[in-house]
Amino acid sequence: MLAFDVVQRWLKASGYRVTYVRNVTDIDDKIIARALKNGESITSLTDRMIEALHQDADALGIERPTFEPRATEYVPQMLDMVRRLEDKGLAYRSPNGDVNYAVRNFPGYGKLSGKSLDDLRAGERVAVASSKQDPLDFVLWKSAKDSEPADTKWDSPWGVGRPGWHIECSAMSCELLGKHFDIHGGGADLQFPHHENEIAQSEGAFSKETGKPFVNTWMHNGFVRVNEEKMSKSLGNFFTIREVLKAFDPEVVRFFILKAHYRSPLNYSDAHL
Repeated sequence: MLAFDVVQRWLKASGYRVTYVRNVTDIDDKIIARALKNGESITSLTDRMIEALHQDADALGIERPTFEPRATEYVPQMLDMVRRLEDKGLAYRSPNGDVNYAVRNFPGYGKLSGKSLDDLRAGERVAVASSKQDPLDFVLWKSAKDSEPADTKWDSPWGVGRPGWHIECSAMSCELLGKHFDIHGGGADLQFPHHENEIAQSEGAFSKETGKPFVNTWMHNGFVRVNEEKMSKSLGNFFTIREVLKAFDPEVVRFFILKAHYRSPLNYSDAHL
């Protein structure tokens, strides 16, 4: 967030008109599981987490974006995109009720990450799910389970369900920035498959209309590392902004993070700070 805060500040300082969209995934399997565990609604959980996010970002001097869309507010746009992809032979309905993207039907798949379909297929070790024609295919619309709360389901031409993660970002960005825009950013881990899938979805749905690529420039920032390992919940080597700011001034933390090139990994330690 700090890296792209600097990008948008620099663009504005350079005289550009900037529309900065930072979207929020407020519906997915982990959110549903956490809400059920807590005994609260999806909205209650996500409202609380988004407010915590704003507090931390404000503490670090990160400017609010022009728009901060939530996925649940853009389901109609997602349904329209899935319908377009199905009409163009890029999506298919599965026996289990899901709608999947047919990766092999999109000629440009792999152009962002430099991965070829044959190489990806050769490295595939997971047996193809019965709902997919190819292991590389990904879910656009997930069929709802009876056990899931009512506020996690929407009606669709393919039955009651919810959007897949990748389609959320394509729909929100195309709606707020247009079907072709200048810069798309994110963490290095999103380049593949998430951003590759966004290209496939967005260009698959709209390239014949625009005649242009989905995005002009992709920017991927490096990871924060602890003891040369990526900071992550799964490794248990993470700590929060609030914990760090108890010990260090926000300007110091901001300067420390921004000393590294945005694409480079950043090795965090109290000693470095």
